[in-house]
Amino acid sequence: MTTLDWAGLLRAGLCTLRLHPAQFWALTPAELQLMLGAQAGPAPLTRAGLDALLLAFPDDVKGTDDARS
Repeated sequence: MTTLDWAGLLRAGLCTLRLHPAQFWALTPAELQLMLGAQAGPAPLTRAGLDALLLAFPDDVKGTDDARS
């Protein structure tokens, strides 16, 4: 079980985000994560991810049998 870094969370909420204490304590954990940028969107595509996509969806090579041609 991990413990929460309350001092760090308070510092981030009150100092970084400049929230009033009442605003900080009214937030849900998901809202605080979003405001701190912890879930700013999907991770960027890595080289390994690109390689996996290339294997899964190869480009058609001209001159091969293709039902669409």
